[in-house]
Amino acid sequence: MGEYRRIAWLASAVLVVGAAPAYGQDSLPAPVDNALVQEEPSAEDHGVLVYDQAFFAGYSPATAYDMIDRIPGFSLDVGSSSTRGLAGAAGNVLIDGDVPASKSDRIDEILARMPASNVERIELVRGGAPGIDMHGYAVVANVVRKRAATSQWVTDLNSYIYPDGGVGPQARLTYTRSEGERQTQFSIYGTRDRTGTTSHGSRVRTDVAGNLIQSADLDTRDRIYGINLRGTIVRPTGGGGKLRLNALVGLDTSDIRQDFTVVAGSGANEHNEASDRDWSGELGATWSRPIGGDFEIELTGLQRLGRYLYDQQSASGGRVADFSLRSTSGESVGRAILRYKPEEEWAFEGGGEIAYNFLDSTTGYLSNGARVALPNESVYVSELRGEGFVQATWKAGDSLTLEAGVRAEVSRIAQNGDTDQSKSFFYPKPRLQLTWVPGEGHQVRLRYEHVLGQLDFDDFVASSEIELGTVAGGNADLKPQQTTVYEASYEYRFWGKGVVSALYQHYEYEDIVDFIPLTDGYDAVGNIGSGSGDFLETSATLPFDRLGLKGVQLYLRAAWYWTRATDPLTGESRRISGTSAFGCAVNLNHDIDDGRWSWGVQHGCDVDKSTTYRVREFRDYRLPPLVTVYVQWKPTSDWTIRLEGGNVTDVTETYVRDIYSGPRNNAPLLYRERRETQFDPWLYLKIRKRL
Repeated sequence: MGEYRRIAWLASAVLVVGAAPAYGQDSLPAPVDNALVQEEPSAEDHGVLVYDQAFFAGYSPATAYDMIDRIPGFSLDVGSSSTRGLAGAAGNVLIDGDVPASKSDRIDEILARMPASNVERIELVRGGAPGIDMHGYAVVANVVRKRAATSQWVTDLNSYIYPDGGVGPQARLTYTRSEGERQTQFSIYGTRDRTGTTSHGSRVRTDVAGNLIQSADLDTRDRIYGINLRGTIVRPTGGGGKLRLNALVGLDTSDIRQDFTVVAGSGANEHNEASDRDWSGELGATWSRPIGGDFEIELTGLQRLGRYLYDQQSASGGRVADFSLRSTSGESVGRAILRYKPEEEWAFEGGGEIAYNFLDSTTGYLSNGARVALPNESVYVSELRGEGFVQATWKAGDSLTLEAGVRAEVSRIAQNGDTDQSKSFFYPKPRLQLTWVPGEGHQVRLRYEHVLGQLDFDDFVASSEIELGTVAGGNADLKPQQTTVYEASYEYRFWGKGVVSALYQHYEYEDIVDFIPLTDGYDAVGNIGSGSGDFLETSATLPFDRLGLKGVQLYLRAAWYWTRATDPLTGESRRISGTSAFGCAVNLNHDIDDGRWSWGVQHGCDVDKSTTYRVREFRDYRLPPLVTVYVQWKPTSDWTIRLEGGNVTDVTETYVRDIYSGPRNNAPLLYRERRETQFDPWLYLKIRKRL
């Protein structure tokens, strides 16, 4: 481990040395006159803060993502591409007031491809505002682009560098052209890398009394490859309308090999290997235009297709097991929205969405060449879902905003194959949010909402875990989890860049999705009944400019999460599987010479701990806090060079499994397995050049 620590210390040393300003180098042109640097955002009203280019002058951001990352008190949420349909899939960032007509192209990647020079301003909308679609978020950021004609090529050449000499190169070429309402963007990206799965460690198994059964060395190696092409075109249409087209096609592959070598005790060596291939394609379009003076219509269509192949083989002591999966998936979505804003204080919105999704999947399991039947190993799952919604936003003076709405979802999920059945669901989803500004810099938000989760089609199908050597069955009898949320939050802004906030949420759960036993002895994802939860988060962004430390900013966060559910086997109260009780973060950033140099430290100060309750086992997971350090240099306005050192403390990841001979409520403990793995520290070099 001495070599790894030398690499980690080298990264730290590079940051300390590199953080000092370098004289004699070509410097960036001053972004704005020092007298014009905007320390505080302007406020269109108490709910909307406006950050223009002057606010970011001290950071010298290269992309819109860099700008979003520097907005005080704002945390980017990229949304979920796995959410079926468009409702609930969007992130909390808008571009020119719109959500991109894409689900696979994440908002953080879109922002990272957008040059900062193309951004006019960023509007931070807190608690809602008439005419702004918040997409269910309490706070959203709206990136407003410049209308001036610009055109540029940008290349990004990045690479991970590992202690054993391995590298993980990444390359992206992006073309962007903007002129008024006309936008064109194209990018191609490729990578060849490995993940944190590549690691070394040990696996120790002991009996009930703690006596050694087996001790084995663990070595895991993986390799990932990926390439994708993305394109976006925005064009004005007649009558003040706008048409936006998005297209994406990609291929991602991975290969993994895992070896257990017995060094003490009984048992044979084990070898596991797996590979997968994932093809994906997407085409989306959004058209909008005003109708009359107060109305606007928006139509969105989306089509996605995917093909996934997975093969795994495990061998130990003369036994060979083979698992394979082949699946094809698709999604077709149509969405219509009508907006009405009769005056500045009122805005109304209504519309509907219809979506069709399918997954055609076949799995196979062989033991020494003999077929072993799995629950739901061949299935065709489809869902036809419709949703209607209405929403109203009322700004009652300068200090009060009320947002109220309701969505009604009806769906039919059908499964054919090993199990033939269908289910229909209907769920209303009301939402109410009140925002109050009691004084300058203060804001209080209250929210009530009924949230409906979505079923994961993969849970209907049998699956395998190569890292644990287990196989799970599929479950056709699933219901979506429902959550009623009660929320209160407080925020105080000071010194232009400072924010302190507190958030409390209470959850009432129905049809909790966890693990249940199947009649054939396997376990699977299923519903375990009702439960509850509570979440408390405090955070602070502290600027030190007024204390004499120009460009220094400290971010602190701490969060607690309590959950309660009834175990389906024991009948006792416990946490919901996979939920962590505590999380925290400490980040320090220092910008020097108007952002030409920057350095910082990011520390996840908590131990990531969670427990998963399977039918025949308990799984405890532990990961100590990760530390990342970085230094960034911008020699000219066209160049950005950044070096990061990740996992500099060389942490050890721990899995502890208590494995029973049958259901854990009435079967004896067979053995305890403790697995400890160390994944390497790394350096990450990023070079960005505007051509």
